[in-house]
Amino acid sequence: MNELPGKTAPSAAPTGTEPYRVMVVDDSAVIRGLLTRSLEGDPEVKVVASVANGQMAINTLQRQSIDVIVLDIEMPVLDGLSALPHLLAIDPHVKIVMASTLTAKNADISLRALKAGAADYIPKPSSTRELTSADDFKRELTSKVKALAMAARKADPRKGAPHPVATPGTVPLPRPVVTPVPNVAPTTSFTLPTPIRPKPEVGPISLRPLPEFRPDILAIGSSTGGPQALFEVLSHLKDVKQPILITQHMPATFTTILAEHITRQCGVQCAEAKEGEVIVGGRAYVAPGDFHMLVVQRNGQNCLTLTKDPPENFCRPAVDPMLRSIVRAYGKRVLVTILTGMGHDGQRGSEVVVAAGGAVLGQDEPSSVVWGMPGAVANAGLCSAVLPLKEIGPYIRKIALRQAA
Repeated sequence: MNELPGKTAPSAAPTGTEPYRVMVVDDSAVIRGLLTRSLEGDPEVKVVASVANGQMAINTLQRQSIDVIVLDIEMPVLDGLSALPHLLAIDPHVKIVMASTLTAKNADISLRALKAGAADYIPKPSSTRELTSADDFKRELTSKVKALAMAARKADPRKGAPHPVATPGTVPLPRPVVTPVPNVAPTTSFTLPTPIRPKPEVGPISLRPLPEFRPDILAIGSSTGGPQALFEVLSHLKDVKQPILITQHMPATFTTILAEHITRQCGVQCAEAKEGEVIVGGRAYVAPGDFHMLVVQRNGQNCLTLTKDPPENFCRPAVDPMLRSIVRAYGKRVLVTILTGMGHDGQRGSEVVVAAGGAVLGQDEPSSVVWGMPGAVANAGLCSAVLPLKEIGPYIRKIALRQAA
């Protein structure tokens, strides 16, 4: 389950600015209508364009200021993945949320889109009937759109300025013509979306001394922007001997594909966690969608167990229960990394880690897509280091490979 709005929902648009401007792109008029009604149920969001394919989205973005695009994957004329690089070329600050049904194929395409510059993804219910009744989906969609729209406006403040309304007799600007480019090969380059940069917290971040030990286990928590960040961090950890436990806020099917991508792209043997399996060094385990992943001791061995305990921080899987269970099994020799994400999942679990004598690292604000989760642990004074994304992997590797204390 992805994070849901509630106490962690993004703050409102600043007074005096326009509602967040959204374009919905889907070949189904029914789905476009349902998405539009879901988003416009929030007075701070306005759907200013609703179009049926990627080519129409390109044409629209050339003449309108848009904060967020909700982009379907499978469409005629120009599909979402092929349209993505063209949309980002027109407006590098626009935030794009890929929307797809929960299939292995669409999960794979969504992860490829994230690598190509999409900011986030959301799994659509598989039928209009489900979509009409899916309150969790509507809340999650609105929460993500508002958080990412805030990012777009911080990256380009002109987006929040009032937009003039055309009056009778006004001569419109010429509409640019874009030749359709079907079958565009998706890029495989690593491109992070423009991050959210909230106003800095008052006062400097207080860092804790880094404990002088070699950890027995590595744990990573992430959410919005997490897949991109995980690929970057884990690419430096292919030769570490410790097990790596990962909770990324993702639905089922998506976590399966995420693990496969980690194995292929990072050289780290990775798979979804399975009930009861013994934790082995040098392997990475991803919490399956809709299950908390916990560590338990059985017959003198540390094993994984999967639970359907209630969501924490509006999430299942959640980072906090994973961290608490790791401390119970491993004690103090734990190194935790909290990467980009909405909300504050991971903060309370990190408090347990630090109290036991373990260490916590956080991704810094400029390199985070959303500085919610890492900002929470950093501002709570739980981190021994707060680093740019590109420095986190080498830093973890150095600690993981140092001589045992």
